[in-house]
Amino acid sequence: MRDINTAKANIEASGFLDIDIDVNLDLFSEIEKLKKEKNAIVLAHYYQEPDIQDVADFIGDSLGLAQQAEKTKADIIVFAGVHFMAETAKILNPTKKVLLPDLKAGCSLSDSAPPELFKLFKDKHPDHMVITYINCSAGMKALSDIICTSSNAEKIIESLPREQKIIFAPDKNLGAYLNKKTGRNMVLWNGACMVHEIFSFEKISKLKIRHPKAKVIAHPECEDVVLRIADYVGSTTGLLKYSIENQADEFIVVTETGILHQMQKSSPGKTFIPAPPNNSCACNDCPHMKLNTLEKLYVCMEYETPEITMNESLIIAAKKPIERMLAISKQYGL
Repeated sequence: MRDINTAKANIEASGFLDIDIDVNLDLFSEIEKLKKEKNAIVLAHYYQEPDIQDVADFIGDSLGLAQQAEKTKADIIVFAGVHFMAETAKILNPTKKVLLPDLKAGCSLSDSAPPELFKLFKDKHPDHMVITYINCSAGMKALSDIICTSSNAEKIIESLPREQKIIFAPDKNLGAYLNKKTGRNMVLWNGACMVHEIFSFEKISKLKIRHPKAKVIAHPECEDVVLRIADYVGSTTGLLKYSIENQADEFIVVTETGILHQMQKSSPGKTFIPAPPNNSCACNDCPHMKLNTLEKLYVCMEYETPEITMNESLIIAAKKPIERMLAISKQYGL
């Protein structure tokens, strides 16, 4: 094994600690050992690869992961997700060590809302409250009044007076969907998720003809033309719950394919078909989510790096709107 200090120097270029691993190593058992030795918890998003989901202590969507991060007693939080998720865990646990297997696991939606540009946009609407989708940077969170997720966004919007003017950022598709659901006229930032925007209405329609009994279930980050043909629209947790409780045997799933692993585990007798995108690929994976691997997770835990570090003033500013979200979610039993 090469020198650890030399390897750490490669993180800036590679985004992860580049260490050679013995191919005979049982990574599942080694990760379990490291959890106990270091009092560490592994939080994983539904969009992670199956191996990571299977070794995680908690699997969930953004709301569930934030709630778990807030209440954990672990000394180390290993976040198998993307950068903004690990940032959120650090914001809620500034004294704990938060690790991310690959620092380059970013988010196209988060990248679509640079804080410095959003501040200029916000300044043009001084009488508006800012509700920001959790899929954003800490800098964006610090400019917000309340953070939301796709699980709780509708309730959070409805908790505000009807006359309250609102800016919703950064996802324009989720914002437009929420405007329809709540009857509001929120001002929308022009951001979007590359994964959810690429689904093909035409291909899904043809797929539905071939599977007439299949239920189409879609994430609200998708474009309106796709959402209009869905039988159910909801967060990743909502989609999973619907697939378990609904009596249908087939589902066309219009979101990142990582969720299919939990759907198949929960309902082994049902068929889950990934919705096709507007390209030649047969499925739709988030390239950022999939940067994390079981090998990177193990190395990350073994050497406790890469670590998420943040400026204290940014943590304080970003924490307030997250805590407000968690309080409203608790109030509504979400």
